[in-house]
Amino acid sequence: MNITVHQTISIYMIKVSAITNSSVLQIGSTGSVQAQSDIYNTGGFTQPAQEVVESMSEAIPLVPLAP
Repeated sequence: MNITVHQTISIYMIKVSAITNSSVLQIGSTGSVQAQSDIYNTGGFTQPAQEVVESMSEAIPLVPLAP
């Protein structure tokens, strides 16, 4: 069976506050999503990372989106 999907997506602002190992951010459509989990220590780290320090100011997006 063949299915053709035509879509228009307009994103004025998107804010992602956290990405974890099992997160999926999808914009649009897909036929299927298959789970995959890979863990690599590419930096050769031997100790856990430092704790995150939350800032009090509102974060400015790194990539400004057009209005």
